[in-house]
Amino acid sequence: MAGSAGNSIERIGYITRVQSFSACHRLHSVHLSDEENKQVYGKCNNPNGHGHNYKVEVTVRGKIDRVTGMVMNLTDLKRCIEDVIMTPLDHKNLDKDVPYFANVVSTTENLAVYIWDNMAKAVQSNVLYEIKIHETDKNIIVYRGE
Repeated sequence: MAGSAGNSIERIGYITRVQSFSACHRLHSVHLSDEENKQVYGKCNNPNGHGHNYKVEVTVRGKIDRVTGMVMNLTDLKRCIEDVIMTPLDHKNLDKDVPYFANVVSTTENLAVYIWDNMAKAVQSNVLYEIKIHETDKNIIVYRGE
């Protein structure tokens, strides 16, 4: 009896897929003078840019389907990550190769927003929960669509 009652409860699960990519960028705002950019961004304002080995964690949240036992098929999530993160961002210059960053400073916060907006279009509706980007071992940015 307890087993059948347990089946009627809707369970919520979270799935996180981790992916790494490498990219370079220069932190520079067109809204600041060259001197202000140097003061705000320091060595990250290097005219030739600098690179990171980013680690991105994409988390989806949803009801665990009673038939499949899944929140989302991991094969579908992997494909979305390939399309949204790897193809446009891996081994790229964010400022020059990604049109979004032509007028948006390529901070990791803005990178998280970019990934969120594009993942939200790629995955089934309302399952995207969090984008977490490890820019370095010590710098981690989290964005939840707010």
